[in-house]
Amino acid sequence: MNVWYWIGHRLSRLFAKLVCSYRVQDRERLENLPGGLLVVSNHVSFLDPPFVGAAFREPIWYFARKTLFDHPVANFILTRVNAIPVNQEKPELSSLKQVIALLKEGQKVLIFPEGERTFDGRIKSEGEPGVGMIVSKAKVPVLPVRLFGPEKALPRGSKKIKRHPATLVVGEPVDLDDLIADESLSTKDRYQAIANRIMAEIAALELRDSRGE
Repeated sequence: MNVWYWIGHRLSRLFAKLVCSYRVQDRERLENLPGGLLVVSNHVSFLDPPFVGAAFREPIWYFARKTLFDHPVANFILTRVNAIPVNQEKPELSSLKQVIALLKEGQKVLIFPEGERTFDGRIKSEGEPGVGMIVSKAKVPVLPVRLFGPEKALPRGSKKIKRHPATLVVGEPVDLDDLIADESLSTKDRYQAIANRIMAEIAALELRDSRGE
């Protein structure tokens, strides 16, 4: 963990706890995780990347909007906190290949399969097929996590952060080898089936009390 990532990680944890009484449900599931791991989460707020990353003791990689890298200062910081530039309107193959390479090297990468933030916190039933492609090519386990609360602290369309409890619920690593090896599916259908299974795994995670609602 380089010094820039360490500083960002510490500040994220401090902010999350002070403003959102942030907590992690089933934190023990983050122990002894495999090296190459795709972390998948619902997407409800700009707070999601730091709130997910704050739960991990080791660095994780994540996507950031490509235009953010145009500013020299932002580019300096983002490239040092494991951000991967991506065109949100049309994800480029180079970005997906970089993620696959990182996973094969044993890194952990965070992706939001829905592709964009939701307006009401509800989870979509279908994920973006690009996520399915990454899983098929990298052949790594998937760790589903689900955020409750950030959509109230900083909802889509808002520029003001409000105090509201937030909880990250951690699931169990999921093996998707059955879909990867399913030859009855076309490549396109396989990618979509994997993405949809991932969304179902995220949706299945439940909050055990109301502090993050």
